[in-house]
Amino acid sequence: MRAYRAKCPNRFLEGYYRCPKYDLTMRIVVAKPGLDGHDRGAKVIARALRDGGHEVIYTGLRRTPDEIVRIVIDEDAGALGLSSLSGAHSVLIPKVCEGLRESEMNNVIVFAGGIIPEHDRQSLYDVGVRAIFGPGTTSTEILEFLTTIEKRSESEEPVGVGEEAGWHW
Repeated sequence: MRAYRAKCPNRFLEGYYRCPKYDLTMRIVVAKPGLDGHDRGAKVIARALRDGGHEVIYTGLRRTPDEIVRIVIDEDAGALGLSSLSGAHSVLIPKVCEGLRESEMNNVIVFAGGIIPEHDRQSLYDVGVRAIFGPGTTSTEILEFLTTIEKRSESEEPVGVGEEAGWHW
């Protein structure tokens, strides 16, 4: 896999994040890892992100972690939203995060949504997931998360999957 290279001097990807210097928007991949066949929530989030001014690529159902990493690389995405309703989040999401780090995609912001119990969340935060949105989350809250990410990036605070762990939404 090819290495990830940030093109904008303030750690935003040129053409994909809302970068104050270039007035750009974020490019976000929304993916459904594993055999989960329920994608209504992922489609609703993809549309809300698009309506919020972002460019969104929806991968469709039943993607492997390797396929998701490849799509993020090929699309030069700055963020990845993972939707999990099947209970396989504790296996699949860490594999995606590991794949991103191995591919030197450390600046990619990873967030998750779906049915993810409270007792499973800390382990996902520990592998680099920056936010987990459950049922009932409003699209406004997700867009506020992305605004917070923008502010943290401008002040050079860690936000990517391969950057310093600790902070999460």
